[in-house]
Formats: sequence, C-alpha cells, structure tokens
Amino acid sequence: MTDWLDVKDKVVIITGGASGIGSAIVDGFQSAGAKVVIADLKSEEDEREDGVYFLPCDVSKKDQVDGVVKKTIDKFGTIDILVNNAGVNIPQLLVDDRGQKPEYELDEETFDLMVNVNQKGPFLFAQACAKIMLENQSGVIVNVASEAGQEGSAGQSCYSATKGAVISFTRAWAKELGKFNIRVVGLAPGVLEETGLRTEAYNEALAYTRGASVDGLNTDYSKSIPVGREGKLTEVSDLVLYLSSKRASYITGTTYNISGGKSRG
Repeated sequence: MTDWLDVKDKVVIITGGASGIGSAIVDGFQSAGAKVVIADLKSEEDEREDGVYFLPCDVSKKDQVDGVVKKTIDKFGTIDILVNNAGVNIPQLLVDDRGQKPEYELDEETFDLMVNVNQKGPFLFAQACAKIMLENQSGVIVNVASEAGQEGSAGQSCYSATKGAVISFTRAWAKELGKFNIRVVGLAPGVLEETGLRTEAYNEALAYTRGASVDGLNTDYSKSIPVGREGKLTEVSDLVLYLSSKRASYITGTTYNISGGKSRG
C-alpha cells in the first residue's frame, strides 16, 4: 500500500498531530515515508526519533502559523500536503432549559475559542500553504471536518457550525485553486474509538447537554451504526493518505463521510 500511494518524501504539515486522530495521521504518513511536520500546542520545537518534526503552534495566531510554514520551507524546501486537523469541542447548549447548569450554556468565550481553532485555524494554514503550492503549481489540502458538521449534534451546536464551515471551505477553495493543480478535499468522521482526549469534565458536559448520565453515553453501536461498531483511528488515517495521494488526483471539493453508515435516517 505504501508504494501504491506514492507519498514517499512528500512534505506534509499536520495540525493537531500530537494526539488523537492527528497522531494516527502522523503515524500513517511517517510509515509511508513522508516528511512530516506536526503543528500543535507544546512548549518547544523538537524532532522525534523517527524523524517527525514538532513545531509549537496556536493555529488561531497568524504569526505562529506563518512561523511554522517558514520553518518547514527552511528545512524541507517546500510543502506538498496540508492536513487541517486541529480542533476543539466543548459541549454546551444554546439554552440551559433546565436551569441547573448555567456553565453548560453556550457563552461568548467558548464560542470564540471553537471558532478560532476550528474555523480560523484552517483558514490561516490553508492560506499560508496555498501560497507555496501556487508557486509549485501543485498541492493537496485535506480538511478534517466531522459528521456533526453535516448532520448537526445536540449539545454541540457551535462545534457543528465550525465543522460545517470547514466543509464549505473545502468546496469553495477547491473551486478557487483547482486551476492551479491544487486539490482541496475533506472528511467527516463519525463515532471513533477512544483517543484519550475525552476528559471526565467533557463527558459530564456532554451528558448534561443530552439529558443523560455519563454511563448513558455508552451506546449500543449495533443499533445506531449500520456496520455495528465505532471507527478506528487508522481507518481515518488511511482515508487521509489516499485522498492526499495521486491515486485521488480527480477528487476535489468533496467531503467524505467516514461513519460506518451512520446518518439521520
């Protein structure tokens, strides 16, 4: 599969690549022989033993985004692929109709945080990387959205809205950049295996916004997902690698649902 995808020596920036889905995507590209740069929150710049570079970055800050792009160019000379993966999800209701937990009602601070990371971040990175790709007359931008951006999600309206914006970015940027041989594609993951990122506080917030107990969040996936299970992080990574490769050279402007068939119906 590695040879078939032919991403060896491609220079890839992956935002939010230090954990969760992003970490799986990093491992996929690294094992396929790509030159990988992680842009994520961390105290200092370093290089992993496997050659993957880490550059600290708040994706919502233009100067930090531009710094990552410059350092990547200085080291590798170009940028072939950008994976906009960094994101944050804080469950809150539009209105706390029960009046019991006002902290779980959507507020401006939380709204701004999710918009800045989930929506502004992809814009800043795509703009900075697209300028390099324009010079090369080639490149791929992969936007990691969410099934919530397609279907909406109770208790996650702001998160859903930002991911819906990412899906719209994907369509529009593909139309703008296609004539320069730059493809823009997206994916919308559904329910996935645990990544270690879900804290007790997150689960409590999500449970309240959905009128359930924390234990009640555990779902019988055989009833809600046609394939009867949650998705694997490696399955998401495999899709990202395929969409980034020349094997997907006629695919642009499309967001792929990867949810085991789960939908509103």
